[in-house]
Parts: sequence; structure tokens; C-alpha cells
Amino acid sequence: MTTQLAFAYHRPSPTRRRVCDLPLEERPLYRLHRHGSDALATAELLALVLGTAEAPGIADELLTRCGSLHQLARTSKEQLMRIRGIGETQAGRLVAVLELSRRLQAPPADERPRVTSPADAAALLTPRMAHLEQEALWVILLDTRNRVLKMTEIYKGSLNTSVVRTGEIFRPAIEAAAAAVIIAHNHPSLDPSPSPEDINVTRQIVQAGKLLDIECLDHIIIGRTFVSLKERALGFD
Repeated sequence: MTTQLAFAYHRPSPTRRRVCDLPLEERPLYRLHRHGSDALATAELLALVLGTAEAPGIADELLTRCGSLHQLARTSKEQLMRIRGIGETQAGRLVAVLELSRRLQAPPADERPRVTSPADAAALLTPRMAHLEQEALWVILLDTRNRVLKMTEIYKGSLNTSVVRTGEIFRPAIEAAAAAVIIAHNHPSLDPSPSPEDINVTRQIVQAGKLLDIECLDHIIIGRTFVSLKERALGFD
């Protein structure tokens, strides 16, 4: 992964910006109180989350190593702790804050969104899946009006017909008395182009759904954008 290579070969600067080195009006907490969170740069917000004396310099180093906030979101707790000055507490704070940001992008738990297009399905799962470092297979369970009953993760790892069992995919649908399902998985490479194996798995799932009278409405692949295999008529013949 890009993040892993950056962490492996980047050499940190021997000196870092510290909070006490900054004039009062440039310190992140002062700027937050004086100007509001919208006025703070990403590095300043990260420094506030870290909350240590060297936080400004560590935040700069984090963004330099990762390249972007999106890449930082794909970084594991263990990788974060390889950086001098980031202990278990600071790494845990970063992971928690990034997870909260993902959850904020998801619909409220007390609302049942209705899926009327591939874009609707992608919008539900992209916050959960776009930054994963390995493939994961999720299922959206729908009622007869295409309202979401539940979204559940079924599997983690490479998606292929030898390991993906249709019984595991449809078991939650049967238990929830779902009328239909939408399958989704991510490509950690961020390229959502379907592979031949993706198409084979889709065909297998669609056929199983017909036997169980639970329609598979679509298979969404999530990367930098998303691809609907139903729209491309791949595996739905």
C-alpha cells in the first residue's frame, strides 16, 4: 500500500514545531476559540486531537507521510504508533476521530433510507468501505419498498468463488425476512473496475437469490468512485 511504503522509508525531521514555539495567536487552540473550527487547517485540527507538546510538528509529519487526510484514514493504529511521539493514546484518538467522521456520513440509525438507485446504495456504504485496506463484502437488506432493513458485513478478504458462500450472504436476509439484497464490496486499490472473479461471484449470488426468492438487485464495487454491475449487465444475464 502507498501508506505502508511511506511509513517504511520516510525519515522524520529531528526537530519539530512545538506548541510553545508558536506565537499565541498561531496556536491551534487559540485560533479555534478566536476564529472557529472552519478557519483551522487540517494539520491544526490534527494537532488539537493529538494534544501533545509536539502536536503541531507531528501533525505536519502525519500529513507529509500519508499524503492526504484520506490516506491517513486508511492508516492502522499500529502504523500510527511507528511515528515518534505518537503513543497508544494519541493513535487511539486519531482512529476514534476518523471513525466518527465516517459514521457522521452515514444516515441516522433511527431513519430507514430508501434505495432507488446504485448511487443510493453506494452512498450508504462508501463511508464504511472506501478506506479499508482489505476487501470486505457487505449486504444491504431491503423490504418490499426498497427501504433498508439492515446493512451487515459478511466477509473480509479476497473476493472469489472458492471462499464466498452464498448461504452466508443470504442467511441475514432470510432471518430478517428481506425481500431483496444489494451486495457491495470494495477494491483497496481504489479502482472499482470489475474483475472476471467479481462477475463470476455476482452470477453465483444472483442465481442463488432466484432459488430463495430473494432478489439480488445489484452488486456495487466501491473504490475512488463506484461501479454498478447491474447497470453494466455483468453477472445479471
